[in-house]
Amino acid sequence: MKIKRGDKVKILAGKDQGKTGKVLQIFPSVNRASIEGLNLLIKHMRPRKRGEKGQRIEFPAPLDLSNIMLVCPACDKPARVGYKYVEVLKNDVKVKKKSRVCKKCKQVID
Repeated sequence: MKIKRGDKVKILAGKDQGKTGKVLQIFPSVNRASIEGLNLLIKHMRPRKRGEKGQRIEFPAPLDLSNIMLVCPACDKPARVGYKYVEVLKNDVKVKKKSRVCKKCKQVID
């Protein structure tokens, strides 16, 4: 997955086009992501008990991953993501770790 929970992303298409937000949830099986405060939908809830009022709940609906783009933390611009193997020390042993890389500034993202 090129986008993970907690990443800052920009919306490319839809009613919130051009806005940025933080990823709350990823649904890899259906290729979708939920973004904080964006693509909000209203769900009407019926009252559960007698005398209780119904309510309207606003929640962020999932967007397709093709409609969002990762914002690079280094250059603060929306950029495509590549992969690169980086050597990391783990228990005094060099281990290769697969990391995400910004295609614009070539910086490692995580």
